[in-house]
Amino acid sequence: MATSTTKKAVIRRFQRESLAGYVNPLSYLQPTGVELLSAEGQIVHVPYAEIKTVSFVRDFHAATEVERPIFLNRPKMEGLWVRFTFQDGEVMEGVMPNNLLAAEPYGFSVVPPHPYSAHQRMFLPRAALHSVEVLGVIGSPLKRHKEQAAPEAQIDLFGE
Repeated sequence: MATSTTKKAVIRRFQRESLAGYVNPLSYLQPTGVELLSAEGQIVHVPYAEIKTVSFVRDFHAATEVERPIFLNRPKMEGLWVRFTFQDGEVMEGVMPNNLLAAEPYGFSVVPPHPYSAHQRMFLPRAALHSVEVLGVIGSPLKRHKEQAAPEAQIDLFGE
């Protein structure tokens, strides 16, 4: 890890227990897997094939499971409203940036349905996913709000 800026993260794995530690948000995605600094101070490389999600969290203890994996109604934040189906059949929704240049080669970064919970942002590796569906585009730049026409002049009541 080159810099000292780290974020708290929890890596959920398919077959094994979760790992908690710190990641550098600029360099944690390596060609072979995710680089995690454990609480004991050891750097661990976790292969993408083992990872289900990488959650950037506020607190390690409150981040055991995603509170609500789907939106109850249409999201309010701008971006792509996306549904992810994992290899094990679990379904999760999130909002991604509506910018293809922001897409990462190893997976997808999303804001979960309840971003004010312990999970602030999540990374989902491509190897963990069975399908990805776009459910909607929120705040599309193509759909501009029409300007309201200026109100017509008020009619004369007394013919002046």
